[in-house]
Amino acid sequence: MFIGKSLTNIRILYDLSRSQLAEKIGVTEQAIWQYENGYVSPKLETINKLKEIFDVKGTYFYTSDLLEKYGQENIDRVNIAYRSETINSAHKTHSETMYLQYVDAFLKKIEGKISYPKNTLFELREEVVSFLRTHVNLERQQQISYIAALAREKIGLSKTSNKNLLFLLEKSGIFVFEKEIGQSIDAYSIWTNDHRAYIILGTLKKSAVRRNFDLAHELGHLLLHYKAEFTTRNTAEYKLLEKEADTFASEFLLPDNEFIKDFTKITKKSNPDAYIELKQKWLVSLQAIAIKAFKLKLIEYQQYRYFYMSINKKGYKEKEPLDDVILINRPSKVKSILQLLFEKNILSVSTLIDDLQINKRFLTKLTGIDEAFFDQYYRLENKTFSISDLNIKVN
Repeated sequence: MFIGKSLTNIRILYDLSRSQLAEKIGVTEQAIWQYENGYVSPKLETINKLKEIFDVKGTYFYTSDLLEKYGQENIDRVNIAYRSETINSAHKTHSETMYLQYVDAFLKKIEGKISYPKNTLFELREEVVSFLRTHVNLERQQQISYIAALAREKIGLSKTSNKNLLFLLEKSGIFVFEKEIGQSIDAYSIWTNDHRAYIILGTLKKSAVRRNFDLAHELGHLLLHYKAEFTTRNTAEYKLLEKEADTFASEFLLPDNEFIKDFTKITKKSNPDAYIELKQKWLVSLQAIAIKAFKLKLIEYQQYRYFYMSINKKGYKEKEPLDDVILINRPSKVKSILQLLFEKNILSVSTLIDDLQINKRFLTKLTGIDEAFFDQYYRLENKTFSISDLNIKVN
């Protein structure tokens, strides 16, 4: 029997409306509605089109999907914190919520035989909540500065570098994924109802230093705005939350004392090129350095203004020095978990494909991990006889 809910879920995951899907497969929007609500079952020709669009097997729509098997009501869409200049549409939020539900269900499927170390980020969040509760009269800037310093210490960042930021965030307990989000969103984050933290990074081409700021910005949301209802905020309230996350990111990535020591050694403070060594050390953008320096009153307004005039003149708004040199790190936690499970023969790519009734491309879409990774382990499952397998001696 065709399961309409499976079609609804995967359609939303792929960010398609009923009318868009109808156009792709050559039926009416009403027909899609009928399929999803169990009034009509699609013809075989339609099933074949659906499986091509969604990277699944034809039987996918006749068995319980990933959400039905392993999912739960674990994501509150109002709590999704977007790094974006504007509040996002209900349609977009619906799609990203569905993605988070799929990812969360997928992790629950593969985690059966895994024991994680302590969740540092959860402990940090609880400490932050306690601090905010007992320091309600402290100015917000002071609260953010304290929390940023605490986070840096707990996560294990060096006092003088932001090297390995992504690795340390994943190690602390955050699950970081990459996916296509759209032109207007850089990243987003959320706590699930069972206290798992997610950061989702967009795949638009960005420099490593800008990605670091995205990560720090989302960490700020996770710590400062736990359970905040982002989608119910008006524009002014939403921008205030974004501004606080930006402030956190600046405080977190450029701790005052060390930054001041470094910045006082710069002679031409209005020249962006004079900041290149600091960019290489702290792995943040030239503009982030200037904003921090101006905030700390290490440069005067005229110097700050001339800095931005130079930034525009040199074309650094689009591309800064070292952007092609500093390597962009990619999330590796989930990939490492899968690698462990595959290599210990606890799980196989074939098992995932058969159990979920999907193709390898679907795994890539869901996890952001290159298809070549799954191909590598899939090929190893289909062994052919080699000389080493003969286990005989030649006289």
